[in-house]
Amino acid sequence: MTVAPPPLPRRWLQALQRQWQLRQLSDPNFAFLFNPPPPNEWVALDCETTGLNVRTDEIISIGAVRIVGERILTSQRLELLVRPDKGVSAESVRIHRLREQDVAQGLPVAEAMYQLLHFIGSRPLVGYYLEFDVAMLNRAIRPLLGIGLPQPKIEVSTLYYDHKFSRLPAYQQHDCADIDLRFTTVLEDLNVPQRDAHDALNDAIMAALAFVKLRQLDRTD
Repeated sequence: MTVAPPPLPRRWLQALQRQWQLRQLSDPNFAFLFNPPPPNEWVALDCETTGLNVRTDEIISIGAVRIVGERILTSQRLELLVRPDKGVSAESVRIHRLREQDVAQGLPVAEAMYQLLHFIGSRPLVGYYLEFDVAMLNRAIRPLLGIGLPQPKIEVSTLYYDHKFSRLPAYQQHDCADIDLRFTTVLEDLNVPQRDAHDALNDAIMAALAFVKLRQLDRTD
């Protein structure tokens, strides 16, 4: 009987994936994305888009801020408007308040991606609903670099879920679907100051605040 080999540890799989991505990198000027990240540093980011379809909608603004230890360096932030190829719908304007004439002054998407990549460097990414933002960014980055964002990704809602779940008594853990993961609920429960939502930089800063608070709470348990 043939015995299947044990699965590779996750860290090995991640290392193999990064090696493959580095080989696929089409622009060697961006090899710095694979450098060891500065210790105890992250970048929180958020995007505003023309809609929620990752295949057809477009990025119109990007906000990002660096985190060092427990400090959020708002002096080291990135705030970009991006000029879309298509128009901006009335529904989109209602949500993020960016009008056609506002985004018409934005950067071409390639220039915005280059600025964002230099700002992030090799730092891990933090965000709320980060999977969507990364999917939108990767759609713009892959034609430029041949790869998507290679940095580790940290989802704030997952950290919050794990934090709440670990505090439930055993008899309630089977019903953990009741944990409310809405952004406003997470921020209120963590006693994090809230800024105007649907603004890319504000959302990035609030995600950063929640991330720092969750790390503090986990250390004090």
